[in-house]
Amino acid sequence: MAAWLIWTGRLQRMSMKDGMVLGAALVGAVMAAKGKPVVGAPLLLGAALFFFVEGQKDKAQRRRVKSPPASSQDDAAKARALLGVAPDADAAEIRAAHRRLIASVHPDRGGTEALAAQLNAARDLLLARLAERDSAPRS
Repeated sequence: MAAWLIWTGRLQRMSMKDGMVLGAALVGAVMAAKGKPVVGAPLLLGAALFFFVEGQKDKAQRRRVKSPPASSQDDAAKARALLGVAPDADAAEIRAAHRRLIASVHPDRGGTEALAAQLNAARDLLLARLAERDSAPRS
């Protein structure tokens, strides 16, 4: 168990309280294995309850921390920069730039899935913006 904690890097992130509860759990497991479940079971159950509650706190905290949404103009500018197209590019130019770039970074050709997904998202965003702009009523 100690080797697993060291190998996964969890030992560095463990607080003193976590270590003490883990030690109590190990003592409880040894006591239960030696035929003294009356002494070992409460230690094991207490440790399990402690780690369960701490895990729930961590989950709730991760859900609360959200990054603020980026502005839509900023997203479009990043997408244009990624694809290398001008702000006034039409659908054909956007598709041609996407096709040219995706051919070199596609996962089947040694590229990464993350970069291919970014290129696809940039193309979809710019084409959707273009469709919104074209369908908007003109005054």
